[in-house]
Amino acid sequence: MALTDATREQLRGIIARYPDPRSALLPMLHLVQAEEGHVSPEGIRMCAEEVGLTAADVAAVSTFYTMYKRHDVGEYHIGVCVNPMCAILGGDDVYRAVSEDLGIGNDERTPDGKFSLERIECQAACTHAPVVTANWEFLDDQTPASIREILDTLRDGGEVHATRGPAIRSFRDTERTLAGFDDGLAAAPSVDDKMLAGLRAAKERGMTAPRPEGGN
Repeated sequence: MALTDATREQLRGIIARYPDPRSALLPMLHLVQAEEGHVSPEGIRMCAEEVGLTAADVAAVSTFYTMYKRHDVGEYHIGVCVNPMCAILGGDDVYRAVSEDLGIGNDERTPDGKFSLERIECQAACTHAPVVTANWEFLDDQTPASIREILDTLRDGGEVHATRGPAIRSFRDTERTLAGFDDGLAAAPSVDDKMLAGLRAAKERGMTAPRPEGGN
């Protein structure tokens, strides 16, 4: 899908949220992905023109952050954490299960375009290891059996709800949300008792963190 004048206006709307135009670049790149499915050369040029940077500057940003893709991913982009905490608790087994089920490896997409797969070094959700994401929505405490069931549901067009979030939508829909456009789903829960266990135990024991010198 080609970028349009309407896309450019939306990019300018994102820029208007920030005191410095270049600060808007990350959500702008998410909008490009929402429109085209990846960060295209055309999208890089358009972003560069709007924020006053060179195309090389924007390309450098888009290749530094792994959430930005230079080629199309699947309708459902599956990320499996294989960092130590997840790996110890079964992340490698979960990754193998996904890879075998989909018949693809890291950074590959199924022939029908339904799924893509990524080995992710950390998803910042160690409390619920091993963790999988589908279009960046968390699927916590996964096993090979549970993730296969989720893949089957998505493959058949069924609805899957994130463990701590809304129903999983398409990659492009999620990218539009990351660009900062309201999707009406902000009320979805994001914290559970397991995540608050350490804080609760600290309060019960009267534990506090020392204030930094000169802090308020």
